[in-house]
Amino acid sequence: MSFWSEYGSEIVLKFWEHFYLSFLAIFLGILVAVPLGAWLTRVKKGSETVIKVVGVFQTIPSLALLSIMIPFFGIGKIPAVIALFLYSLLPILRNTYVGIKSVDATYLDAAKGMGMSQMQRLLQIELPLAMGVIMAGIRVSTVYVISWTTLAAYIGAGGLGDYIFNGLNLYRMDLVLMGTIPITLLALISDALLKRSEQKLTMDRG
Repeated sequence: MSFWSEYGSEIVLKFWEHFYLSFLAIFLGILVAVPLGAWLTRVKKGSETVIKVVGVFQTIPSLALLSIMIPFFGIGKIPAVIALFLYSLLPILRNTYVGIKSVDATYLDAAKGMGMSQMQRLLQIELPLAMGVIMAGIRVSTVYVISWTTLAAYIGAGGLGDYIFNGLNLYRMDLVLMGTIPITLLALISDALLKRSEQKLTMDRG
């Protein structure tokens, strides 16, 4: 009880910061990657190149990418969200592209026969049928971003990573665990909820 009375309000604040940074980056990733992935399925050339270019961000070490952001955006939450957003893109973009491309042509032919426009086919046929695959990409991206958000503390963005960095600097395992345990729980709970949504969408598709 004394531990919670000493650190309780601070843990809640750090948890909220971590949650906010992670899910804002994921939300922005979905907002960009899903429409981009859908658009790439309409492009005859260059779609694979675009996906590879986006994939380059995944190859840059997290601390390096965060450090690159500092000269352009300073320190704090904005550069952290931008870096995490870039990391979130690839799984969502790739799965959106693959999911839509794998829709059975029979459904599309039937939609064309009904006189549906290309946009109507996308919104009413392709995206609903691909949603299970898209959700799988969102789930993978979410777990990655929650983990990577830990490093946002390196550039003063806050979050539970503050405890881990402080614990390592002060050789205090209790502080490290104060950051690690909530991050792990947040990742596991998010993964479980998104997996359930993915399974439901896959079953509905079937």
